[in-house]
Amino acid sequence: MTEPEYFRSATLHDGGFAYGAQTAPGALIFTAGISPLDVDGAIVGANDPEAQVRRAVECLDVLLAERGAARSGIVKLTVYVAAAGADELGAVWLALDTAFDATPPSIVLGVSALPYPGQRVEIEAVVAVSGGHIPHAPVERGSV
Repeated sequence: MTEPEYFRSATLHDGGFAYGAQTAPGALIFTAGISPLDVDGAIVGANDPEAQVRRAVECLDVLLAERGAARSGIVKLTVYVAAAGADELGAVWLALDTAFDATPPSIVLGVSALPYPGQRVEIEAVVAVSGGHIPHAPVERGSV
């Protein structure tokens, strides 16, 4: 088995940690939690979960592009929401669904807290890299 390659981002905020790990070329990327941070490390959309979904997905796009991957290769998303109720989780799901032409398999989980003040959302992904892409039939929004 090939050892995973841990990586940072040349563009996103460098918080001193790996943004993810990639297995053998043409296989899979596993991201760490992607926080909705600007390049200086400040939360974007403090206490606004929907704005934070948009920013976290933008950050994910940047990270994937740096690794030769794209949203189309996402095979699973986990979205953590510092939320007390189902209404907030539902609003995050709708914001996530809006961010994708075809939402990949995902789960939105409520958690008690996230690391940064004002942070309400964090996203992690498993992504197939070009050449290791898992073919799938597109799923229409709202059909699941």
